Amino acid sequence: MMKKSNLLVAATFLISFSALAQTTDPVVATVNGVEIKKTQLDQAFEQNLMFVSDKIVTKEKVLNDIINREIGIKKAKEAKLNDDPVVKAKMEDVLYHAQISKDLEKKLQGILVTDKEAQDYYAKNKEYRTAHILFRIRVSPEKEEVQEATKKALEVYKQLQAKPQLWPELANKYSQSSTAPSGGDLGYLPAIKYAPEYFKAINGKPNGHITSPVRTQFGLHIVKVLGVHEWKEVDPAIYKKIIYDQKRDKILEEYFADGRKSAQIKINKQYLK
Repeated sequence: MMKKSNLLVAATFLISFSALAQTTDPVVATVNGVEIKKTQLDQAFEQNLMFVSDKIVTKEKVLNDIINREIGIKKAKEAKLNDDPVVKAKMEDVLYHAQISKDLEKKLQGILVTDKEAQDYYAKNKEYRTAHILFRIRVSPEKEEVQEATKKALEVYKQLQAKPQLWPELANKYSQSSTAPSGGDLGYLPAIKYAPEYFKAINGKPNGHITSPVRTQFGLHIVKVLGVHEWKEVDPAIYKKIIYDQKRDKILEEYFADGRKSAQIKINKQYLK
């Protein structure tokens, strides 16, 4: 009699526990046998409320989104999309970033940037306002294409040396940039927005200075300096972000330098030319 009572108590406990579990996190819907729990819906609902949308965010809408996602995942698995090279590459990108985040999250969160660091950086990398006349060259050009662009750029540069006032006219006539109608004016930009060769050619130059043709990955530029901002005229947050990015990149470089020590790497340098 005692054994039967114990079994009855145990069975009653299991039923009660199961009922409690369902009450604590009940199933809101099922899709092809996959259960969608209330906590999952609530979390997704809260996340959706963080973003502005042209549609009112309701739990019904969010639930439909979850259901659609499950349907899409099922179809993808049935089509074996996980074997598709493009999908594989995207999945590997996710894994790559997830691993970095897992290993470096604390270090990245610990990055600090001071006002002095930002100002010291800006002293060497100021915001310049420039105009340019661009002679485009393809990424992999023929020798003749480079020669032709160089010849034309030097001709225009010589005209500007003799008559700088011709800049608006020559920019509108010869520049292959979308800024040509406005005399090639690019406005004020942080140094990181310029190609390195471009910024090197203008850095420290006075207003009105016109450079000789400068080669970048986009082609040949004749550049005119139109102005420079002082620290008090810029947004400090932009430069703190630049310093943050530099510190982050250094952490990543050290991380991968350590990883390369145990990796088997072979490079055929003849293909890097």
